[in-house]
Amino acid sequence: MDYLGIDLSCAIGSLKDGNFPPKDCLLPLISKLLGYAIVAASTTVKLPQILKIVNHKSVRGLSLIAFELEVVGYTIALAYCLHNGLPFSAYGELVFLLIQALILVAVIYYYSKPVGITTWIRALLYCAVAPTILAGQIDPILFEALYASQHAIFFFARVPQIWKNFSNKSTGELSFLTCLMNVAGSLVRVFTSLQEKAPTMVLLGSVLGIATNGAVLSQIILYWNSQVPKEKKAE
Repeated sequence: MDYLGIDLSCAIGSLKDGNFPPKDCLLPLISKLLGYAIVAASTTVKLPQILKIVNHKSVRGLSLIAFELEVVGYTIALAYCLHNGLPFSAYGELVFLLIQALILVAVIYYYSKPVGITTWIRALLYCAVAPTILAGQIDPILFEALYASQHAIFFFARVPQIWKNFSNKSTGELSFLTCLMNVAGSLVRVFTSLQEKAPTMVLLGSVLGIATNGAVLSQIILYWNSQVPKEKKAE
């Protein structure tokens, strides 16, 4: 009995016999269910951040380059998982995270008017290169190097925001709910990556996500009642 790649026969058979499913049967089932739960939750994970910016009409305290780097990281990670044939439950959230990250950057651009010329250059460069990466039309060795670099990209995507939070002693318009879901998603993805026997680099990315997202979340809690200085235009 198989639904969406989830084998239920082992668990159902054990329960019919009046027994609790064995570990070898239960863990893969839990992994698949959690994997799809992450995919479902990822459809709204950045919505609180987007809504907070729109409702306040402000991007105070937000690092534009941090969100732009996040888009680059999601693009590379998604392309790698697609072309390595991983099951959708192991990476599906990346599809929705990338879409929402693009919307989020667009919203930040809108409320950062006037946007500098260097910002538009970065945006145009991404639009020119991203389709080639997603289509996998690059040398396999370069593809592996890009995927290895995406961990550094995600790390450096968090560093500007973490530093900005520290400098301002405030997290501005950062959404607590979005950061909390990011941490929870990374925690669950470590478990599913181990069960799905995903490449080590995929597992490493989840561990790095726990560390960096956890740092931002701790700053939101630490600076909860702080105010951030008036922000300059995005560059």
